[in-house]
Amino acid sequence: MTITATATRAPAGSRTVPLLGVSLGYFMVLLDMTVLSVAEPDLASSLHASTAGLQWATTSYTVVFAALLLTSGAVADRFGAHRMFRAGIAGFGALSLLCAAAPGLWALVALRGLLGIAAAACVPASMAMIARLYPDAPARTRALATWAAVSGSAVAAGPVLGGLLVGAAGWRAVFVVNGPIAVAVLALTAGAAVRVPRGTRRINVRSQLAVCATLGLATDALIAAGARAWLHAALSAAAAIAAAFTLVLLERRSRMGDAPLEDGRGEARERRRVGPVVDPALLRSRGMLVGLGVGAAVNFTLTGDLFVLPLTLHRGPVATGLAILPMTVPFVLGPPITGRLVARFGPRPPLLGGTALLAAGAVLLASHVLTVGLLLTGCGVALALPSLVAAVMAAAPDGTAGSAGGLLNAVRQCGATLGVAVAGAFATSHPSIALLVPGVLCAAAGLALALTGRD
Repeated sequence: MTITATATRAPAGSRTVPLLGVSLGYFMVLLDMTVLSVAEPDLASSLHASTAGLQWATTSYTVVFAALLLTSGAVADRFGAHRMFRAGIAGFGALSLLCAAAPGLWALVALRGLLGIAAAACVPASMAMIARLYPDAPARTRALATWAAVSGSAVAAGPVLGGLLVGAAGWRAVFVVNGPIAVAVLALTAGAAVRVPRGTRRINVRSQLAVCATLGLATDALIAAGARAWLHAALSAAAAIAAAFTLVLLERRSRMGDAPLEDGRGEARERRRVGPVVDPALLRSRGMLVGLGVGAAVNFTLTGDLFVLPLTLHRGPVATGLAILPMTVPFVLGPPITGRLVARFGPRPPLLGGTALLAAGAVLLASHVLTVGLLLTGCGVALALPSLVAAVMAAAPDGTAGSAGGLLNAVRQCGATLGVAVAGAFATSHPSIALLVPGVLCAAAGLALALTGRD
């Protein structure tokens, strides 16, 4: 089902500036994920961090980001996406400056977790704002391609910019750059064109806490296993399973609460009712589950590679950033082409092509064919991610654009978190395995997609 708009369509000229602002906001969120990769050696030296400590410096951001994306989409639908977006951007800029002043590793880990909260407020809201600006599917597809290109350039710029900043002023400089970007985003999105009406959906706090606990404990278990701390890993894994079981029970109870209320206290019960964290209507949409699986596999590959490569190349920060360019440049050049392909052929062919390229790139990287492997990986990501966004937004029922964006990006960030945790476990002992595992996942996701019916 396509997204419809109830407001009068804004003139094309009035939509360009807010679209740039929304795209720049996502640019900043992604930049913070990639710019830190080349800072890992300097960060380890400065704060005396182990590999596990570096994993937490990265995953504390992605765990919180992933866990809160589900609810932040619902919050955006409830209170207005533009309000959520601007609050998240302001918080992101301020917290980035605090990260730059972090006195030690675990202070940085905690601040990165808070940064994940701010990031989660921005992303699904930005997708809902684009849906509001561009209610027609073809125009929205082109706008999403622009959004993906601008934001994707963060992945391209991140390693190089990070290398330059770290080389000039150390790892703290990679956080200072977010302050001016946040100010620019707030200025560009100050107009009325991006205002999204409030909704009525309530927020399920208990289920959200269960999501955070599940992801955090599962990540801790994987990192502990990579460090061969088996008792720690077993205890965290058991706790993660218990949290996941609790989440299932809470979600089932929330869905049962959707049944009609027939007793005399129905009105009071209706006011207390909260919906599930994951809207069942989204999961029932055709092809949604397979698309989410592809999104998780793509981010697993991207983030895992960006974590492993700086630790295995043994080069300076600038040289490392330049070495990774063949993978990141397609993120800038590819999305506009992918947008035209999606508009003409639909999202399925680019998704199949993207997963195939990612699988091939992983095989080459594991075989130490660096440049070609990085190029294929980058082209695969550039084909897959814009197609995924278009497919999910087109499938979202009316009034759930924020929730759909939150679900897609939550699953993607879960993939990113697992990518760092799994890749980190093999990064120093078996780097070829760390680079090959993502290819296996992408091949499996592409096969599942190929076996499903056409949209």
